[in-house]
Amino acid sequence: MTAVPAEPAAWRTRDDLAAAGRTATGLLLVSADAGSVVPAAPDALTAAYGAALEAAGVGGRDRVVAALSGDGELAGAQWARAAAEVAAAGASVGPRGRLRLHHALESLAATTLVITPTGAMDLLARLHLEFLLDPLDLGLRHVVLTGEIASRGTMAHLATEFGATVTEVHCSPFTAAPLGLRSSEAEPLTLLVPGSVALAPLDKDEIAAPPYGEGPAELVVAGVRPGEVVRTGQVARTTGGDAIPAPAHTVGDHVLVRGVWVSLNRIQRALGRIDGVSGWELGVSRQGTLDAAVLTVTFGRESLVANPMWKARVQQALKALTPVTIAVEISGHVSEAVTPGVVNDTRGHHLGRDRTSVPR
Repeated sequence: MTAVPAEPAAWRTRDDLAAAGRTATGLLLVSADAGSVVPAAPDALTAAYGAALEAAGVGGRDRVVAALSGDGELAGAQWARAAAEVAAAGASVGPRGRLRLHHALESLAATTLVITPTGAMDLLARLHLEFLLDPLDLGLRHVVLTGEIASRGTMAHLATEFGATVTEVHCSPFTAAPLGLRSSEAEPLTLLVPGSVALAPLDKDEIAAPPYGEGPAELVVAGVRPGEVVRTGQVARTTGGDAIPAPAHTVGDHVLVRGVWVSLNRIQRALGRIDGVSGWELGVSRQGTLDAAVLTVTFGRESLVANPMWKARVQQALKALTPVTIAVEISGHVSEAVTPGVVNDTRGHHLGRDRTSVPR
């Protein structure tokens, strides 16, 4: 992991990384929608995952199961490969159904589970409510959370229910490689490589220097080219001091839903090709254990509101954009005026599409 340059020569965002797919060589880490293409060194990735596992307390007697999917795509396999070197065994089983995940954990005698925060909470809920099983019977010693912004109280709740040490690992949103970790919500990030993550104001292309002031700041990482820095779209709330907090929000034209970054610009372009669409709102919520997304579309003509063909066109357009399931609803309100799409994130995660307009 390369240190962030103090005086970057160029600033990039996720949208700028897609063009690399045509010329990049070697092992490529590709996001779910191919909106981010990043070359990666396999040995460096394995070392980062191994360092994160060891920092989380995983040792030679542990057996690690990774139940992950999402941006980076190779994350589960990389966790398993690293676990095979620092622990007794490692396996990647993907984000399978909870009953199958439970069966895999028992079959492999897993002592460590690598999973998203909502995935862990969903597994816990189903163990209690559907399977009538005691989470302690799984014998997990470590739970490693990654890939999402956890709801408040998640880490402490999981630690109590599973009787395990819970560690949250912050990973790059482009490669899914571990960058830092914390063992409680009250702690800032402990970076695996000092200087690999920095903070930047939302409205200025400059690296913030510690001690940090109070307010939102975006996490940035070094780009592929020398002197390049990339905005991650992840925002932390700083309260002073020299430490970098874990991200609590997102910003920009991508929204993190179920561990996958959903492009708002691609939704805008796709709906713009459908005749009659005048506006839309992407609603994201976490009422239970998992994220849910609903796209509410406004048409410009009354005749389209109850037309199943036009609703199906919107549904097919979304399926072509992202693996995340997004429900479609049609607004009963008709508006001839064309308006830009908006996000309504009741989780409180997404601060807005325009970085420069986010209040401090």
